[in-house]
Amino acid sequence: MSRVQFETLEVVVDDYIARVTINRPPVNAQNNKLREEMQIVMDSLGDRTDVRAIVLTGEGRAFSAGADLSERPTKDPGNYTGHNRRVRASFDCLLECPKPIIAAVNGPAIGAGCVTALCCDILVFSQKGYLQMTEVNVGLAGGVAHVRRHLGESDARMMLFTARRLYGADLLRMGVASACTAPEDLMETAMGIARDIAKASPSAVRAAKASFQITENLSVYEGYRFEQGQTKALSTSEDTAEAMAAFREKRPPEFKP
Repeated sequence: MSRVQFETLEVVVDDYIARVTINRPPVNAQNNKLREEMQIVMDSLGDRTDVRAIVLTGEGRAFSAGADLSERPTKDPGNYTGHNRRVRASFDCLLECPKPIIAAVNGPAIGAGCVTALCCDILVFSQKGYLQMTEVNVGLAGGVAHVRRHLGESDARMMLFTARRLYGADLLRMGVASACTAPEDLMETAMGIARDIAKASPSAVRAAKASFQITENLSVYEGYRFEQGQTKALSTSEDTAEAMAAFREKRPPEFKP
């Protein structure tokens, strides 16, 4: 097991699973240091051969209560442009990480915290966890593109226009969350999903995540052609050979790091 403590994140890697904890008391608000460290961590984990799945959660009572408003950009030329680039990059590193990321939402995920959760691949909520976009309450706007990927049109607009909270139970019913658990069961549920991912062919899982990303805005015809190309490329890999052999021999596969 390895453990690395950053200023705003803690990273523990064990048995092919990385657990990343946002740790910026009291509510894990996102400042520029957290955004920078999120990029460093996700880019690194994406390249590590000893990591096959990632669980992202928050320390304490919040997943992430949004952006640190004390670091709002000034009106100086270029300030907003640079700020927006840094914010986008902190979300894009989650979308672009080749390893599946499970958001274990333990409490409020508000504004930027909501978008962080929605940029993960699988969402698991505690009964105390919720999504909320409060931008309209502070004279701002944002997050529509990410919210719309997960919610139906009416629900997405309701969420953005009213700043209402959507709790884990609601999100499970709406098909946004994969599970909603008692608070004490959250991490075990998320880790159980991560363990199942870690058992699968690493190269096939990477290809599947790439397919989700690439085909999102393609037609079914174009998207399936892309997936077939992925499958063809995998067919000659060591992972596929091992998976096929294990299936024939009725044993668990042993994939190389």
